[in-house]
Amino acid sequence: GREIKARLKSIILESEKGSVKDVILKEDADLNHMDVVIKKRETLEALLKEQHIRYIEPADYRYFDTVEARPVYGPEVSSSSGCGFSSATIATADYTTVTPNARVPWNFYKHNIPGAWNYSTGSGITIGVVDTGLSPQQSLMGSSFNSGASSGRTVQRFGVYVDSIWPWSSGFDGPDDQCGHGTSMASVATAPRNNSGLPVGVAYNASLITYRAASNVVLDGYHEQEGVKLAFTALGNNNNVKIISMSMGHIISVGKIEDGVKYAYSKGKLIFCAGGTSTSFTNFAGVIFPASMNEAVAVTGVKEGSTFQECDVCHKGGKIDFTIVMERAGTNNNVPVLSYYNNAANYVGGSSVATATTAGIAALVWAKNPGWTRDQVLTKMKQSSTFYPTKNANFGHGNINAQLAVQ
Repeated sequence: GREIKARLKSIILESEKGSVKDVILKEDADLNHMDVVIKKRETLEALLKEQHIRYIEPADYRYFDTVEARPVYGPEVSSSSGCGFSSATIATADYTTVTPNARVPWNFYKHNIPGAWNYSTGSGITIGVVDTGLSPQQSLMGSSFNSGASSGRTVQRFGVYVDSIWPWSSGFDGPDDQCGHGTSMASVATAPRNNSGLPVGVAYNASLITYRAASNVVLDGYHEQEGVKLAFTALGNNNNVKIISMSMGHIISVGKIEDGVKYAYSKGKLIFCAGGTSTSFTNFAGVIFPASMNEAVAVTGVKEGSTFQECDVCHKGGKIDFTIVMERAGTNNNVPVLSYYNNAANYVGGSSVATATTAGIAALVWAKNPGWTRDQVLTKMKQSSTFYPTKNANFGHGNINAQLAVQ
């Protein structure tokens, strides 16, 4: 591998007539991958003759910026997609209070999650959440992560995102959530069973590692794609991590993210990705990337009710593996979670919240059976779902019964 890399570098440097500093942006320590600046067509032509290259692709191609070609979508899709710092008063019909004074979201009962807690609460399992970071203000996801009926676990926060439109910029902008989305996802998966009258997460005794890998949920720029790759690689290398959840994606595939996901998968991680939540770019995409990968378990959200219907903004399709009920009949209210702000709650929806919920259920199953492999955990989840042993054309195995999955 080293000789091949050296040969490719020499071809590029010779053709571009530049210094290493100007031409070679990054070389990955774990993956066969490098980022280079190419200005000459001849360089590409020379590289295309080489047999040892898996792929060459533009590293900063921004699909949603070409407004002329796609006037319906446009760059606004990407700029702050999925972000929001709001708080909300949770309607009394949308939660049930349990000891010591935590609020269980209405939809947890649709999946028998409170029943599952009699058998497992996620102890000993670590979930990695790849998203926009974790709020420094929400103490229940920080200094009070062990509070109420949650104990003996850890929360760690990392940042691998460079906030710049220039690919050659460096310097991560820290682990703090600057969007709000990442905090919501970490909350629904692992928020403590608190005594503050606030929403609890699915696996309230699981440990958490968050990575700020992007500025919003559309992985459309160089640094977001690089950040996600770095996060998956680091979580792959972390032996404590069993489960990775990412509620972000793109409607085209990205080689370096694919490499990162495959790397983490090769290390035995169970990876959940959002099937797709659309705003202005409608649901035309089907299941988005990387949920569309074989290494990822794709999740989407459905409405409350006896028939399966995707939520107002959720994608569906043949690549979906599981569904989570997350939109109320009548009110259309979504799932109560902790707010970005301390002592406050919020609602969050889409395939995003469905994905983080499913990661939490997986932690309950794995904690109950700590000796199991990823495949055993996944099989048990499938066996505990609506359509098992068949698969629905749009909704996969359907809704998971968490209580069944931990027995």
